Amino acid sequence: MTPGRRSSTFTRLLRHGFTDPSAAERLLDGPELTPVRNDPVLLEALGATADPDLALHGLVRLLEAQDGPTAHRELLDTLIAAKPLRDRLLGVLGASAALTDHLARHPSDWHALVTYEPRDLHPGVEEFERGLAGATDPVSLRVAYRRCLLSIAARDVCGTTDVAETAAELADLATATLRAALAIAQANAPGDAAACRLAVIAMGKCGGHELNYVSDVDVIFVAEAADGTTEAKALTSATRLASHLMRICSETTVEGSIWPVDANLRPEGRNGPLVRTLSSHLAYYQRWAKTWEFQALLKARPVAGDADLGQAYVDALEPLVWKAAERENFVADVQKMRRRVVENIPASEIERELKLGPGGLRDVEFAVQLLQLVHGRTDRSLRSGTTLDALQALAAGGYVGREDAARLDEAYRFLRSMEHRIQLYRLRRTHLVPVAEEDQRRLGRSLGLRTDPATELIREWKRHTGVVRRLHEKLFYRPLLDAVAQLAPGEARLSPEAARERLVALGYADPAAALRHLEALASGVTRKAAIQRTLLPVLLGWFADSADPDAGLLNFRKVSDALGKTPWYLRLLRDEGAAAENLARVLSAGRLAPDLLMRAPEAVALLGDGDGGGLDPRGRAHLEQEILAGVGRAENAEQGVTAARGVRRRELFRTAAADIVGSYGTETSPAEADQGALVDRVGAAVSDLTAATLAGTLRAVVRDGWGDTLPTRFAIIGMGRFGGHELGYGSDADVVFVHEPQDGVDEHEAAAAANKVVAEMRRLLQLPSADPPLLIDADLRPEGKSGPLVRTLKSYEAYYRRWSLVWESQALLRAEPVAGDEDLGRRFTELIAPLRYPRRGLDEDAVREIRRLKARMESERLPRGADPKLHTKLGPGGLSDVEWTVQLFQLRHGWEQPGLRTTRTREALAAAREAGLLSAEEAEILDEAWVLATRVRNAVMLVRGRAGDTFPTEPRELSAVGRYLGYGAGHAGDMLDAYRRTTRRARTVVEELFYGNGG
Repeated sequence: MTPGRRSSTFTRLLRHGFTDPSAAERLLDGPELTPVRNDPVLLEALGATADPDLALHGLVRLLEAQDGPTAHRELLDTLIAAKPLRDRLLGVLGASAALTDHLARHPSDWHALVTYEPRDLHPGVEEFERGLAGATDPVSLRVAYRRCLLSIAARDVCGTTDVAETAAELADLATATLRAALAIAQANAPGDAAACRLAVIAMGKCGGHELNYVSDVDVIFVAEAADGTTEAKALTSATRLASHLMRICSETTVEGSIWPVDANLRPEGRNGPLVRTLSSHLAYYQRWAKTWEFQALLKARPVAGDADLGQAYVDALEPLVWKAAERENFVADVQKMRRRVVENIPASEIERELKLGPGGLRDVEFAVQLLQLVHGRTDRSLRSGTTLDALQALAAGGYVGREDAARLDEAYRFLRSMEHRIQLYRLRRTHLVPVAEEDQRRLGRSLGLRTDPATELIREWKRHTGVVRRLHEKLFYRPLLDAVAQLAPGEARLSPEAARERLVALGYADPAAALRHLEALASGVTRKAAIQRTLLPVLLGWFADSADPDAGLLNFRKVSDALGKTPWYLRLLRDEGAAAENLARVLSAGRLAPDLLMRAPEAVALLGDGDGGGLDPRGRAHLEQEILAGVGRAENAEQGVTAARGVRRRELFRTAAADIVGSYGTETSPAEADQGALVDRVGAAVSDLTAATLAGTLRAVVRDGWGDTLPTRFAIIGMGRFGGHELGYGSDADVVFVHEPQDGVDEHEAAAAANKVVAEMRRLLQLPSADPPLLIDADLRPEGKSGPLVRTLKSYEAYYRRWSLVWESQALLRAEPVAGDEDLGRRFTELIAPLRYPRRGLDEDAVREIRRLKARMESERLPRGADPKLHTKLGPGGLSDVEWTVQLFQLRHGWEQPGLRTTRTREALAAAREAGLLSAEEAEILDEAWVLATRVRNAVMLVRGRAGDTFPTEPRELSAVGRYLGYGAGHAGDMLDAYRRTTRRARTVVEELFYGNGG
């Protein structure tokens, strides 16, 4: 060969898409292709395939395998003369290494691609049954199956059939194969065949008439006894036949396997019997089946065995399928199932996962099935098991917007085509997009992408998954807006009844009110209504994810009404990624946060992720500076305290919103895993806010009554949960007041001034207003309610020296200055140090007294009718148990263990563990119980808008507490069980450490 010719051929091969022209040139010059090496038709046809190198190599292998020169010549002549065969054969050789291997083993099977008649274009079950008719054993069945598969693949790669038709043909071939396998099994066991009537029900993609090239074929078996046979014997025979059928299809032979037959969708899954009678199936679905099992039955279709029995199975179960949407938590169950699928994908594969990943095939299928189950009860046109047919029916009925349906249809077809071509290459079950460039290039070319196949493939794949991600959940909600909005003439819309059905399925208790809210928000032609129509489909989904969707939507309408004319509100929700989802979570999580927001709706700005706010708590110094500045601008004490209370309300909302978002999680960030961190953040934020509010109120009162200088130095000491930085949303401010007359000031004058300050602070902080009141509780002062409200430092010293009781020492463990004269607060702390950390600890009499007080409190203070095991404060293993145990450690060992000298429960518990006063396991048990009980109290306040120490009894409120604590819909019972279990373990530790010899 001359160099010039070689160069010319080399260039032509490159131009036709060969990646290894040198190897291709050698094959073309080889003996197998000598008669046709210069035929331009062959090169053109090879260049049109997905992988010209693979196609040429496969053609040479097929020619080498021909049985003699005559067969060799017949193949070459037909290949050149008959374009249909040429396109089909080379198309398959260039797309599937596995089918090339089959042809090399069975070199005459290429004849299956020669016929090109109308009936050959779209074969059905009957044609495939004829193609498998000669198979009498598993090996011959595999050969016949591959021959039929060869013709399906040929039509697919040549574009004769589209992806939906290909999937239907694959399902029809599977049907014919199951029938042939059952016939083989029955022929091998005629006694078993005579003893029973056995029907095979296809499920999943086979049942839905949309099978992949390589997929498990999901089935369910149902059997009845033949005349004269007992049920037990019939079921035994049917089970043997079913098991043999599964082996015939699944087992690996010299010709490989066909596909696994999977019967795990049957009642009780792999733990249940393989075969049941119809009555047994019906009893299970009526009593025990979960929501996902009815979803699976959408695709049930009798395909093999006793046709009458198979149809009876479908007829009996169909009514139950269409009642599934009436089940409690139906939508939540389906969505949770979808989330669980995503969560189980290995992190290394999720970005390549074509089927199960975000924006993948399963998202389309789940969305369509959800809508079918909701609306198929009343509209029989929606009851197709085929995804694309069902999507088309949903669009025709107005259940899905036509444009959305068209975009999803296009995306689904592209993704299924990718899946088909990926599997066709090796005939292996996979849904992962390949990473190797040569695989991406072949895949892209097989889909018609020829300029830069690998790059174009990834771009198109990402585009389509992006469409699915944006649409698949909105699909459920957008038509609700169309039902109340002005649509283009001729556009189908949800009927009022269909809209009501959908809202009820989403968990709305009052669908009529919800539709009124949607109409008020989204109807009209204003820009505001247009933005709302964009936002609401997503917001409705987030509301539906809460325990009270009705409240979420109502609150959103109220906020929108209040802020509708402000230019930034809807722009914030539309443009700042986090703001809309954060708002939806906050508005539907309970009463407290929405109530705080309604009093000043502009606080919505805090929910954004830009520079305008954010949900991170502000430090005490920052808060105090802002409040004192507001007080300084006020004309009198009342205005000053109003300013302080306004800041407090805004910051309480910020804290509550951050807590809710952290507890629920968002689409971009999961819920906070460290429950203790959430508790600590709330406790610190609310305690800092309370301290800053008291500091501002004190400044306002002093300035209004005395100018710059009060006649007495004055300090506020935080006690209880306030001093411990552990305040909840509904906590009072436990404090004691201490003062010390200024030099030369009469003690009576100083005392009168101090008492007046306290009285005025309490009055101003409780004045009726839009802001929540702050209650000051001074009952932990010496002598309790009977003692003076304010004392001098000397008076405290005298009292503690002469009269102090052990419970007062215990109370002082939490004392910490929070406002007022810093030096006076420091000296008060020094004064009480010997009382709260007594040298050499407590004597046994004092320990016994503490235990006696604790026992009396448990018996006397628990509210009548309350379940002790669910009382977060006084119940066994609750807050009181853990705190008294920790405080006993502090009283006994604080003098020698510096780490115990803290006002904070969790810090003191950790220090006790470090000091070896309890084991790490015991400390963890106590900490877990304390954190959980605190979280429950916070949840109750967030949900009900008022403080409480027990779980709510109203189901929606209880469910909302569960959502805050991380439990899905319908799992309130699991939450209560977990609480009892956690506190029971803690009580066991308390009984050892507090009442026993520990500590």
